[in-house]
Amino acid sequence: MRCASFSSVLALCFCLLGNGCSKGITRATAATVFFVRGNVVFGNAERNDFQPVTSKSKIRVGDIVRTSDGASINLALIPGAFVQLSENSEIKIEELRLTKDGNETSGGMLDRRAWIRLNRGRIVNLFSQSNESASEFGVTTGQVTLRPDSDCLFSTWTDGTTSRVACGRGEVRAITDAQPPMKIAAGYFALWPTVSKEPLAATADAGAQMDIKMALDVEPELLDQAAGWQNRRVF
Repeated sequence: MRCASFSSVLALCFCLLGNGCSKGITRATAATVFFVRGNVVFGNAERNDFQPVTSKSKIRVGDIVRTSDGASINLALIPGAFVQLSENSEIKIEELRLTKDGNETSGGMLDRRAWIRLNRGRIVNLFSQSNESASEFGVTTGQVTLRPDSDCLFSTWTDGTTSRVACGRGEVRAITDAQPPMKIAAGYFALWPTVSKEPLAATADAGAQMDIKMALDVEPELLDQAAGWQNRRVF
């Protein structure tokens, strides 16, 4: 019995010390506020506990973010996933997660994941896939789930019963229960509910044209703020 116990302990030590057995350490994280304009609040909807967003606010999983007339907010969800929430809009943070190599004291990022739900209004989404680690970003509404598989700029709008997605750069995948996945490329949009199996040219819809123009206007702002944040952050 002693020999068996010693062998088990020895095997466990090798596993803990060896790279092959390290699966990383996963922890929840918080969204970082880049910029806030006007009246924006965040908090727990079930408790009706909301407070104004400031540059030092840490917005975590489960939090609701709401903007009022003329207000907007720019957020970094995880490295590579940045959003701007327009006026009269609401999102819920559903998942923010980072996984690091347990053997690394700095760097060593293995996985990044961010999911948000757009309850109403409009959000511009900018996603950049990392060359060093796996990143996953998703946006859901009541009608559709959106996932960019590579670098992508897209806008999402919903009033709760209808959703519109317009792509400004790259390509975003739209997933619903009723239809096969749809890929929306730059310059195209899709609307749900719909019977169409293909995206449409944004030139055919005034709302989609406005979505793409707004996304392209917001992109340089998010990129500039992201560059400054990346230089300051430590994970």
